[in-house]
Amino acid sequence: MKNSKKGEYTEFQAKIMWRFLGNAFISVLTVIILYLFLLKQRFGDWVVWLLEHFLKIEYESAWLLYHNYFRGYKEVFFATAIICIFVILLWRLFRWMTRYFKEINQGIDALLIENVKKIYLSPEMLPFERKLNTVKQTLEQQKQETALAEQRKNELVMYLAHDIRTPLTSIIGYLNLLEEELDMPAAQRKRHVHIALDKAYRLEEMINEFFEITRYNSQQITLSKEQIDLYYMLIQLSDELSPVFALHGNSVVLKFDENLTIYADPDKLARVFSNILKNAAAYSYPKTEIIVSAKEIEKQLTISFQNKGNTIPAENLSSLFDKFYRLDKARISDTGGTGLGLAIAKEIILLHGGTIYAASENNTITFIIQLPKEN
Repeated sequence: MKNSKKGEYTEFQAKIMWRFLGNAFISVLTVIILYLFLLKQRFGDWVVWLLEHFLKIEYESAWLLYHNYFRGYKEVFFATAIICIFVILLWRLFRWMTRYFKEINQGIDALLIENVKKIYLSPEMLPFERKLNTVKQTLEQQKQETALAEQRKNELVMYLAHDIRTPLTSIIGYLNLLEEELDMPAAQRKRHVHIALDKAYRLEEMINEFFEITRYNSQQITLSKEQIDLYYMLIQLSDELSPVFALHGNSVVLKFDENLTIYADPDKLARVFSNILKNAAAYSYPKTEIIVSAKEIEKQLTISFQNKGNTIPAENLSSLFDKFYRLDKARISDTGGTGLGLAIAKEIILLHGGTIYAASENNTITFIIQLPKEN
């Protein structure tokens, strides 16, 4: 990796090196030419010729003028000429170098411009060009993620307000009836109190789930892992949820080795399986089986939950694990789930270092969980 990074700058380094060598060569060549002119008297002949032709001075007078004022101070002229050459070449070198700094500065300015145009630099500055474009893409991506997070936050508040308002409105309505009708028959009063209490429990459940998903998102959950008998856990959950499955005549079938185990948090993992099984029961065709299978491949356990139901469009599959998402928009919070069950399941699986996703085709819905078998 280090050699790869070093190789990216080879062309840029070579360009700078050749430019320095070129300037050094020009400097040496100019000094040699001056030396030949001054010390070999060729420069003197040239000066005398200029004095003759442009100032109209006789040859003898021109030669004396050169000998007294030029030849006598040749060291001064030579040193001055060398300094001038050095300053000119140094100025050219710095001007050439600052062109690169100017390009980089323009590239940095382009990072602040809100467009998708690519940043272009000189060919030898390709590594800098790549880095600037990478930074530009990262900034653009962060901006989009910030906007999406803000949008999701607003949607979260909107959904939460809507879902809480439904049971809360019912509670307030029934309590108003109880307060206004003091002579209400005992049986009717008892029924209204029971309904209001059910709505209050429903409201409590929603608020608890909301706080739970918030805790997972803020990484405030710690896992208490132990070795789990996977088959036994799913048998227990199937028995506990049998009343839910019985509503539409569904049943759970386990198709995997009874000796499969996994190192995980039993309470959290049971919550994941329970949420998926409840979701399967809600969207399964009546009198169909919910098949649970599992297999171990290279110390990774894959668990699948498959049920028969309406095929979920591909564009909706990734949204199943979003907060407050409901596949059936007709299900209101008073009758359907909170839309947090699968979102909580995803957070728990991620906390275990695993993945969860869904697939659907030919009236079959499958949830796949992949977990490391051991810590």
